[in-house]
Amino acid sequence: MNILFVGDIFGSAGRHIVREHLPHVLETYQVDLLVINGENAAGGFGITPSIAEEIFDLGAHVITTGNHIWDKREIFEYMKVPADSHERGRRILRPANYTSTTPGFGFYQGQLADGTEYAVMNLQGRVFMSACDDPFRKVDELLSKITAKVILLDIHAEASSEKVALGWYLDGRVTAVLGTHTHIPTADERVLPGGTAFQTDVGMSGPYDSVIGVETELVLHRFLTGMPGKFEAAKGNPKMCAALIECDAATGRAYAIKRIMLGE
Repeated sequence: MNILFVGDIFGSAGRHIVREHLPHVLETYQVDLLVINGENAAGGFGITPSIAEEIFDLGAHVITTGNHIWDKREIFEYMKVPADSHERGRRILRPANYTSTTPGFGFYQGQLADGTEYAVMNLQGRVFMSACDDPFRKVDELLSKITAKVILLDIHAEASSEKVALGWYLDGRVTAVLGTHTHIPTADERVLPGGTAFQTDVGMSGPYDSVIGVETELVLHRFLTGMPGKFEAAKGNPKMCAALIECDAATGRAYAIKRIMLGE
């Protein structure tokens, strides 16, 4: 079984490059399960229902997010669906360790056309991030509810140490632990001894002639002056970053992970 996880789509440049490359990547690698992080897809900050629909139309089974999930208020109602629903609004996730009073859900369990069950979990880190519940204890709680063998976790976190620790904590218990949020792809992809594929950060799908997606001059102005200013999504040199995981559908055990970066 082949799983493709596409890193944080950032703005229109990210959406464009994913639209350009995703069809041939899906065909070339015979992808069975597609998960995309879309939290920055709307101008670099948040996601709207129409953009979520666009990503689902590309073939995504699940959309994960992170700390920018609430930047566009339109998404609130879109995510207010019953827990047992399989509608698209149920398949866009927010971090599971947010308070339970927030809209949406932090994990989704579904079934592919061939009957293979899968689950996707979304968590946010606590180091250098806004306050949320403990991701380690929350993931134990989620796993107690999941019956699928193929399980992917998007850990949206700032600190590489926290992501690496979570990878080791879940080794042998999930198929893949993939980091998002920093927008910088790391070169540490590997399969841990227990059969869990891991990468500290998959990287963004967006403009790399930028400062993590934002127009360079705007960020430099803030660093050099300390003055606030409006950030705008850059457009130059877009790349699609993704991770391809090969696993045993019967056991959920991963046996290969490949780092992908494609540009114009």
